[in-house]
Amino acid sequence: MEMTWFHPRDELVATMQRIYRYKMTTTSGGNLSILDPSGDIWITPSRVDKGGLQPTDIACVHPDGTRTGLHAPSSELPFHREIYRRRPDIKAIVHAHPGALVAFSICRLLPDTRVQSHVFSVCGRVALAPYACPGTAELGEKIAATFAGGADCVLLENHGVVIGGADLQEAFQRFETLEFVAQTLIKAHQLGAVHVLPPEFLSVGTMPEFGDLPAAAPTIREKELRTELCRFLHRAYQQRLLISTAGAFSARLDEKQFLVTPRRRDRLEVQPPGIVRATRTACEAGKRPSRAALLHALVYERHPDIGAIINAQPAHASAYCVSGAPLSTHTIPESYVVLNNAPMLPFLRIVEDADRIAGHISLRDCPVILIENEGVLVVGKNVLDAFDRLEVLEATSEALLLSRPLGPVVAMPPAAIDELRRVFNVT
Repeated sequence: MEMTWFHPRDELVATMQRIYRYKMTTTSGGNLSILDPSGDIWITPSRVDKGGLQPTDIACVHPDGTRTGLHAPSSELPFHREIYRRRPDIKAIVHAHPGALVAFSICRLLPDTRVQSHVFSVCGRVALAPYACPGTAELGEKIAATFAGGADCVLLENHGVVIGGADLQEAFQRFETLEFVAQTLIKAHQLGAVHVLPPEFLSVGTMPEFGDLPAAAPTIREKELRTELCRFLHRAYQQRLLISTAGAFSARLDEKQFLVTPRRRDRLEVQPPGIVRATRTACEAGKRPSRAALLHALVYERHPDIGAIINAQPAHASAYCVSGAPLSTHTIPESYVVLNNAPMLPFLRIVEDADRIAGHISLRDCPVILIENEGVLVVGKNVLDAFDRLEVLEATSEALLLSRPLGPVVAMPPAAIDELRRVFNVT
C-alpha cells in the first residue's frame, strides 16, 4: 500500500480492513499502531469491531501519556509502547491472530522462512516470545525483549504474532508473507519432509540490468493490456494466488516488447501507469521491472505463440514446491487439459538460471512448471489463458491435499488420458 500521504488514522483503517477482509484476524482480535515523528502513537481502539473500523475510531496516545479519541486505546498498548522504546528503527506494529501462525504458536514452533528466498528476505529474523497474559506489563516486557534481541517478527506462545517495520506497509507485508509461508508449510508437511535453501541461495539481491527505452506514447493496444494486467493481478491477489510481496505478471506487446509488473510494489495496489514496458535489455526510463523480467523476455523470444506469463507462489502449489512431492494432474479432465503434466524442476534461481528455466516451458507441451523452493511458472496465449492455468493449478493442488485424509487418490486411467489427448488435442 502506498501510504506516504495518508493520515495515520486512514492508514491504520485501510490496513486493518485488508487484514480482516482476507481472514487474517477476527472482529475482536489484533491491533495495529504507528509511531509518528512527534512521538504520538496512533493505535486501533479497544473493543471496537475490526470489520467496521472507521478513522474516527483510532486512538492517539501522546508522549506524556495523555490520550485523545472517541475510544480507549487497545489493551495491548503496553507492548507497542515498549517495542518503540527499545527498537527506535521500528515505526509501525502489526499484531493479529491469523490461523496458520496461531497453529505454529500453539505448537510453540517457528515457520522456517528458508524455504523460499523472497520469504527469507521480506520477513527478516523470526523469534518466539514466552507466554504471558494479554495486556500485561509482563507480556510487553517479553515481546519487547525479543525485539530488542534483533527479531523483526515475533510469535507469541499460545497467542499470535507481533511484527514491526520501518512503516506500516513494511510491517503488513512481513505479516502477510509470514502467514502465507506458514500456510504453505502446514500443507507441505502433509506431503513429506520440507526442504530448505542453503545460505548461498537465500539472497534475492540479484537484479538484471536494464537500459532506458525511448519515450513513446502508449498505443490503444498497450493501454488495453495495461488495464487487463492490473485487473488479473488484483484478481489473483483477491483469490489468494499471490500476496503483496510475491508474483509477476506480463503480457506480450509486440515482437520485442512486453509489459510486466514493477519491482517491489504491492501487487494489489499496482495501477496501469505503474506497469513497466520492457524488452530483454531495456525498460521505461525511471521504472524498475520485476526481477522475473529477464526470464519473461527469454520465454517470449523463444516462443512466439506465448502471449502472457505468470510467476507465483500460491500456498497449495507451493507446498509441492517446498516438499518436492510430485503433483499429479491426472485427477479430473479440467486439470489435465489445462495443465498437461506440470513437471517439477529442481531449484533454479529466477535471475541467474533464467535461460535454463525458459528452456523448459512451452505453450503446447509444457505450459506449467513447478520449481523446487521457488514457485510456479505458467504461460498462456493471452492473460486470461495464463490466469486460468494458475487458478486451475492451485485448485488441483488444493483438491489433492484435501483428499489425503480420505484415502488414496484414484487417478484417471491411461485410456481416459488418451481420450482427453484426442478430444482436446493435448500432447
